[in-house]
Amino acid sequence: MAQSARFWDRIAERYSKKPIADEGAYRKKLEKTRTYFRPAMRILEFGCGTGETAILHAPHVKHIHAIDMSSKMIEIAKRKAGTAKVSNVTFETSTIEEFSAPDQSYDAVLGFSILHLLEDKDAAIAKVFEILKPGGVFVSSTACLGDTMKFFKWIAPIGRFLGVIPMVRVFTVQELVSSLTDAGFGIDYRWRPDKGEAVFIVAKRD
Repeated sequence: MAQSARFWDRIAERYSKKPIADEGAYRKKLEKTRTYFRPAMRILEFGCGTGETAILHAPHVKHIHAIDMSSKMIEIAKRKAGTAKVSNVTFETSTIEEFSAPDQSYDAVLGFSILHLLEDKDAAIAKVFEILKPGGVFVSSTACLGDTMKFFKWIAPIGRFLGVIPMVRVFTVQELVSSLTDAGFGIDYRWRPDKGEAVFIVAKRD
């Protein structure tokens, strides 16, 4: 985990200037996510990166607690929030594994472009289920490389050893869906712009 944090710290400034690959798909995900929001909601976002998504969602909810393992990413996120004069987002350096919250304390949890970067996605999903209130939603967007790039699971460890890529797990969309349903979630919405693109899922805790 420390190695991954160093990787993201190293590229944080460059990452913050990188344009969104598919602006249309990103906007659609934002809009769909907001249909689940209400003004009194408390939200957790893990793997928040440089804070762009949290800042864009902030006007639609009461408070967002946004965490990321990279302290450099969090520094940039705080700068962005200050520039945007957003005061209802709290940024913190943490991982979902380390983060402590009472059971059933959040109305929604967001995890964009993060589940495939975790050592144990199933443990993270189980924790998200625990901290969500009944009826709460877990909104995620995940690269499922097992559908199109199965060979990557052999390349990824080499790239990680060389420090050129972070830790990446390879699994399919169906494996991700199974992880969510095995944890107790129901799939409320699922969308994938194209077979090679990240899958966007809204999973609900009944």
